[in-house]
Amino acid sequence: MELGAHLPLIPFAGPPSSASLRRYARAAAAAGLRWLTANDHLVFRRPWLDGLTALAAVVDASDDLRLATTVCLPAVRGPAQTAKAFAALDLLSEGRFTGGVGPGSSERDYDAGGVPADDRFARFEEAVRALRVLLHRDPGPFRGTFHSTEGVVLEPAPGGPGRPPIWMAGWGGARGLRRAADLGDGWLASAYNITPERFADAWGQVRARVAARGRDPDRFANGVATAWSYVTEDAGTRDRVLRDVLSPLVGRPADELRALTLPIGPAEVCAERLAAFRDAGAQRVFVWPLGDEEAQLRLVGERVAPLLGPG
Repeated sequence: MELGAHLPLIPFAGPPSSASLRRYARAAAAAGLRWLTANDHLVFRRPWLDGLTALAAVVDASDDLRLATTVCLPAVRGPAQTAKAFAALDLLSEGRFTGGVGPGSSERDYDAGGVPADDRFARFEEAVRALRVLLHRDPGPFRGTFHSTEGVVLEPAPGGPGRPPIWMAGWGGARGLRRAADLGDGWLASAYNITPERFADAWGQVRARVAARGRDPDRFANGVATAWSYVTEDAGTRDRVLRDVLSPLVGRPADELRALTLPIGPAEVCAERLAAFRDAGAQRVFVWPLGDEEAQLRLVGERVAPLLGPG
């Protein structure tokens, strides 16, 4: 299983800067991580740096790390705008970019974008179909109720066939899993919205549907995003992070969060929780430090990753 890290889009201490993003990218590479990822919100409970812009800012500093959106909201941003950004990130990173997309978990993003949220799943599916055509992944044109690629050719195109891969996000519901298998090159789960047991069951469903559609399930990717993390041996610090940082951030009680399989606590506990997803079939997990970001990446690399063993 590969480990990656979400970019620090939420400023827990001080305003973000291009220099801090580059330091974080270099810290991730030095820690032996393999991915840098960025989520997408227009508005949130905390200030939120734009993910696509942040990924572009770390292309040069990210060495050979893979870059990904986990996820981007094409129904809010629009498929043409999303395709334009994805193609640029693919070219600038020389093929290191993966475009994760999802319908989003917050109606506030749709409201802010001026897009009706009540039909967001239908809009999202159309946006993905249009996105794939605009990126030359599928033949076109696409014509739908909300989107059309008729007469639209975006240039420059991505740098090669099959680029960038498109991964579909979902929390394990049947419709989202079918959508991932039908339209995606991979499936993205959320660590604070699924258990390892549910992940294993959902991954089995995705693989079965991929195979039923005549594709090779062994070539279909997966990942577990938003694995909120904080490595600490101190129980008081662990509780403070859960109560004062994560709970207000995601709008859930601390006791509920404490019961999740999140890598928060001693290194051994963090490794055990990451291993639970690995054993459930996760190919990669993306941690998101809840403060002290660069130091936390070092702890993941030095104290947690070795307990997971090779690979």
